Amino acid sequence: MTSRITTAAAVIFAGATAMSPAFAQDVKLPNTMAFTAYDTGTSGFNIAVGVGKMMKDKYGSDVRVLPAGNDVARLAPLRANRAVLAWMGTGSYFAQEGVFEFGVKEWGPQAIQMTLSTVDCNGLSVGVAKDSGVKEWKDFRGKRLGFVVGSPALNQNALAIIAYAGLTQKDVKIVEFASYSAMWKGVINNGADGAFGSTVTGPAKELESSPRGIIWPELPADDKAAWERVRKVGAFFNPHNVTCGAAIEASKPLKLATYPYPIATAYATQSADQIYSLTKAMIANYDSYKDAAPGSSGLDVKKQTKQWVIPYHAGAVKALKEAGQWTDADEAFNNNLFKRQSVLAAAWAEYGKSNPPSDNAEYLKGWMAARKAALAKANMPNGFDD
Repeated sequence: MTSRITTAAAVIFAGATAMSPAFAQDVKLPNTMAFTAYDTGTSGFNIAVGVGKMMKDKYGSDVRVLPAGNDVARLAPLRANRAVLAWMGTGSYFAQEGVFEFGVKEWGPQAIQMTLSTVDCNGLSVGVAKDSGVKEWKDFRGKRLGFVVGSPALNQNALAIIAYAGLTQKDVKIVEFASYSAMWKGVINNGADGAFGSTVTGPAKELESSPRGIIWPELPADDKAAWERVRKVGAFFNPHNVTCGAAIEASKPLKLATYPYPIATAYATQSADQIYSLTKAMIANYDSYKDAAPGSSGLDVKKQTKQWVIPYHAGAVKALKEAGQWTDADEAFNNNLFKRQSVLAAAWAEYGKSNPPSDNAEYLKGWMAARKAALAKANMPNGFDD
């Protein structure tokens, strides 16, 4: 299914915008564009649709948002130049690192880079069916945890959350589904007890209104040892007081977790001018889409997570600098991430020349060893346990 935001005009109607003439000249968008995002009804999809509508209204660009059930499917159109942005989660990080489903011959480390991302009132955690009897994460032992085939981000993130209580994959029953939406439907239909997602994702609202109901077991930040376990599995997580989402009241914040999501992701090979225009359009027209969907307000340029685990694209950096939201420290941090991507790319090329095994599992095993050695030689952290 494709959401199509129909074009009302082929050019910008200057009187309908608050842009200066210079700004209008700076932002040059194609007549048609495609984004990829999570499944229809998810917060990532809804935010992408809201941004796409803004680009239609302000610039006359006809934007299609293509839903995809896993990270590989979201990145494939971007890599093939059939999309200009992929609204990703931590799959962008796993793609950069060339791990999990990206540690196969067809992929390897990807030069993934950021434009804008969202951190808002919502959280990112595992929603649990209320009738499962789970109150705290220690109660989830032996319960059924939803996984999505081909989505390392969702699966690894779920494992990071249950690690708060010292639980691992061996302590739960993994139930695999074909897509994100199917996983949450599985919880609603009593095929699983928990699923990872945003607290404002549409499927979580559906679970809340179903006979099973929903709860979000908390992850208090004051338990330092528990948070060390979380970050050992998911280094990108941070504690977050959550005030919006399914079964969450603003007056009673929950102590959950978050990371930037969704992340409007690009490839390093994309034109700096193109990414600059896309980023600047989102910055300048923030008021036009900030209320379009839950979580959209987190795209505020002043809320950006600028020193994270993947770098910003040069075009996005230019737009951030113009907005006064880029420092020398940000530049230094970003340059180190560019170096990391170069180290990973070189290691991947060398591994491909080493006559690696054809078996997928052995191929991945050999790559992870080569990757570890290359990062150690460059004095860079591995980021993943053996």
